[in-house]
Amino acid sequence: MAEPRVFTSAGELREAVGQELGSSDWLEVDQKRIDRFADATGDHQWIHVDPEKAAAGPFGTTIAHGYLTLSLLPSLVPQIMRVEGMRMGVNYGVNKVRFPSTVPVGSRLRARATLTDVSDASDGGVQVAAQVTVEREGAAKPVCVAESLSRYYW
Repeated sequence: MAEPRVFTSAGELREAVGQELGSSDWLEVDQKRIDRFADATGDHQWIHVDPEKAAAGPFGTTIAHGYLTLSLLPSLVPQIMRVEGMRMGVNYGVNKVRFPSTVPVGSRLRARATLTDVSDASDGGVQVAAQVTVEREGAAKPVCVAESLSRYYW
């Protein structure tokens, strides 16, 4: 994997709008991760946590929760881009999230990110929007597409 793109100012972020910044390393989603996510969220639906029943179900195996896939963004995106030198950065949320395809247990995922907007925030920071696409190795469709929002303060 290439080194993450490092930004040190709002101006550098603005200059990168429209640019794909690269991709993260591959990350395997195993049953242990799925089970731990189920425990953390209370979502123990059988398609996620019951391998025997899921084997006979519509996907032929257990699948990761969509929100588990989304929750991987904070570990995947810093492999693509980092903002340094600011006094604080916060996750501001997401404008849109879709899960076009499933994540069968054992899948390997990676993220790609493109900066789509940088604007002044009303509280003195800058708001950065990034289109983050999570891909499954060997799959034609992405497993998650999200417009992620962050705010940075210098």
